Amino acid sequence: MQEIKKVTVKVPQAYLDFINQIFEIEKKANNLKEENSIQRNINKMKGIMEEEFFKGSSTIGLTYHNPLGEDYSDTRTDCEATISGTGVENLEIVEVIKPIIYYSYQDNDKVIKVIVQPAVVIVQSKNS
Repeated sequence: MQEIKKVTVKVPQAYLDFINQIFEIEKKANNLKEENSIQRNINKMKGIMEEEFFKGSSTIGLTYHNPLGEDYSDTRTDCEATISGTGVENLEIVEVIKPIIYYSYQDNDKVIKVIVQPAVVIVQSKNS
């Protein structure tokens, strides 16, 4: 039988704010013609966030995920959604305001990922 463990993690708000700002910069850089130089800096900041913030502890780090384009249902617990349009079936994430942020740590040779910030998204029916 699978063991289920409820884990609560408190990450400093400054870290979440920092990650949300990286995400915003990355979204804006994708709209630029010459985003390569900016993307390199974003990747360096993400590396620091993922590998350096918790160096020397059992924590692996913080990562984020952009769920843009993914299917959405009301059973999904990693997103807080606002529905755009009139359809409520066959929903798709069409805009991401905040990404999903994960906290990863080591527990007996296993890496455990915990959601510390659900995504804030706008969804719309694919049929619209």
